[in-house]
Amino acid sequence: EEAIALYQQSLAIDEQIGDVQGKAATLHCLGRLKANSGEIEEAIALYQQSLAINEQIGAVQGQAMTLGWLGGMAEQQGNYNQALDYLQAALEILQRIQSPDAEVVRQMVARVEDLIRNS
Repeated sequence: EEAIALYQQSLAIDEQIGDVQGKAATLHCLGRLKANSGEIEEAIALYQQSLAINEQIGAVQGQAMTLGWLGGMAEQQGNYNQALDYLQAALEILQRIQSPDAEVVRQMVARVEDLIRNS
């Protein structure tokens, strides 16, 4: 809870000084904390806000990471088709920017595809 309070303070500062990229990163971190504490709906809403900002400012690495987290959460909830959509979008970005993270996401995509085939 202390970490969440600190991130909320950081978010207020980001907004006050107009640090849009900082705001997106802070929202992403808040989303991860909320997800880890079981507040899934709040986490998804925070990730969606972060994603929208990253898309708006063209921060493709931020987009890919947020899409990956959304995909992982959807997979955990058993929403495999939604997970696959998020993960494929993340993979496309990571391949385009030649990120080493692409391999991890490629493995996640393969796992979700197997879950879809076997369900």
